[in-house]
Amino acid sequence: MDNLPEIKKQARKAAAEAREPAHAEAQEMAPVRLMEHRFPVALTADCNIISAFYPYQSEIDTRPLLGKLAGEGWTTALPIVTKIGQPLFFRRWFPGEPTVPGKWDIPRPPDDAPVVEPDVLLVPLLAFDRKGYRLGYGGGFYDRTLEGLRAKKRVVAIGVAYAAQEVAAVPVDEHDQLLNFVMTEKELITCG
Repeated sequence: MDNLPEIKKQARKAAAEAREPAHAEAQEMAPVRLMEHRFPVALTADCNIISAFYPYQSEIDTRPLLGKLAGEGWTTALPIVTKIGQPLFFRRWFPGEPTVPGKWDIPRPPDDAPVVEPDVLLVPLLAFDRKGYRLGYGGGFYDRTLEGLRAKKRVVAIGVAYAAQEVAAVPVDEHDQLLNFVMTEKELITCG
């Protein structure tokens, strides 16, 4: 589809606009509601590292959920952007620990925090559908990261968003990686 980049650009604009009122209405209660869901992945010896994201602009705040998971024994982490066109890498970080400004001034763990490789990723997005596709910001960071990690081991991707960010179908191309689940303030969705 020759016009897919333009379709995605317009979808991003519409999704960002739709997220704003949802954030304004639910930003205080949504992080609490995320913690009330049954977490869809079991903590095991070979699945024990989870990354989240520090909220940017009107993204839902995953830090309380990350704190709950850390209390249950998960090793928690945040992503690091190295440069455009490259996958993310991750440093261990527990909620409440110090951060430093990262790319786009998004807080990230300091350089002396250990590098880890997550088994589960809480993934930000602008829009999602129930098939498990997500519309990100267009940099491809999470798609590259998930593709690389999934080539090595089983990795679970959980989109985290406001329910209002759901769309009937996300425009996709061959590079888009599927989510296994989506968590919103209203429900836990098993994708597929």
